[in-house]
Amino acid sequence: MAPRPEGEFGIGRVDAALAKRFEDEALRIVAAGKQNGVVLRILGALAFHHHCPEFAWIQAKLNRVYTDLDFAAYGKQSKALGDLFLAMGYVADVEVNSFQAEAGRLIFNDPQTSLHVDVFMDRLDFCHTIPWKDRLEVDYPTIPLAELLLEKMQIVQINEKDIIDTIMLLREHALGSGDDDVVNSSRVAQLCAGEWGLWRTTTMNLDKVRDYLPHLDLAAEDREVVAGRVAELRAIVDDYPKSMRWRLRAKVGDKVKWYNEID
Repeated sequence: MAPRPEGEFGIGRVDAALAKRFEDEALRIVAAGKQNGVVLRILGALAFHHHCPEFAWIQAKLNRVYTDLDFAAYGKQSKALGDLFLAMGYVADVEVNSFQAEAGRLIFNDPQTSLHVDVFMDRLDFCHTIPWKDRLEVDYPTIPLAELLLEKMQIVQINEKDIIDTIMLLREHALGSGDDDVVNSSRVAQLCAGEWGLWRTTTMNLDKVRDYLPHLDLAAEDREVVAGRVAELRAIVDDYPKSMRWRLRAKVGDKVKWYNEID
């Protein structure tokens, strides 16, 4: 048995009633945003669940639990976002928001249920930056599948929960050149071709997903489908035309840190 990836946050005993509370609340918030002209899309584990109805059971089978509610939004709507969450009974984390707002992040908490909400505006900015300018309208109620995949692939210290979410996504969805219920491999490849560091981390993590598959309690067919899609995406990302700047950075390789440190 291969060692489990480091980090167990988000892995535990699944409480079906609590999980449903998270799932329903995420949809309620997105729907309220739509009704009030505020673009909100689910990201994180809940997004994988909502976008994978046929294979959502994989999360429960592999002990994936929800820890908070994560959303993508546009920074130009930050005032409307705040008003929306307050109207829904949430309380803004004033101290954190005053510091993080310009960095593109807002935090809200529900004092009645203790649910915690993170809103990421314009981009996800952790080990690498994943932008979603003009992309949120492409899908509903989650961010597009390409960005959903890259949300996990950009994590340098990827852990078991991220691998589980990735496997579920690639079991449910084939690759394609658009966004119509397929993973837009062209979008993934384009973003990786724009930054050698993102390519490095993404391909490294695709290999980790492939290598971890045999050690999961899944049917052979499920593992084979995911492995095939991992290999297909790896080839597309590698073959996509790269700029001279990308090639020069590739020559430096891992000698220079290629990602942002996350506290």
